[in-house]
Amino acid sequence: MAFGIKRRELEEWKAKIDRGEIAFLTHYWLDKRFPNSKTVTKVGCNDLVKLINWGEKYGLKPEWIDIRPNGYSHFDLLGEKQLEILEKEGLTEHIWK
Repeated sequence: MAFGIKRRELEEWKAKIDRGEIAFLTHYWLDKRFPNSKTVTKVGCNDLVKLINWGEKYGLKPEWIDIRPNGYSHFDLLGEKQLEILEKEGLTEHIWK
């Protein structure tokens, strides 16, 4: 279940993806499969080659991409990997969230 996200944040994330940029969206998230994670960062791009290449920098596998027919395909980052990547990308505002 996702919550704690504003419509503007979601629209900005989608707009960046539509422009072919690597886009980040962090929000609160609860899922029984991941009881130790309270947030998720979705990293998306409509250019799958670009998204795959970006993910390879951080050891993310292409098969981990959540392929969406609407063009908003993305990686879901959780836990330590989420923190590591956000720090390396300089996205401290996402960490605070």
